[in-house]
Amino acid sequence: MDRIIRLDSHQEAALQAVAESFIAQHKGDAVKALKEMIVLNGHLQERLDALKTPRKAAG
Repeated sequence: MDRIIRLDSHQEAALQAVAESFIAQHKGDAVKALKEMIVLNGHLQERLDALKTPRKAAG
């Protein structure tokens, strides 16, 4: 991780609510929810990396 994100109290409360909801979707299993989040983040990172890669012109 190359940068630190600081949250204000409203952002922290919103993040907490989303985290609790995500864990609830996994029947309270925080480890299972964390594993899924890691996989989802990996897919998103791959997509971001692909957007950063210069595209070759067809021709």
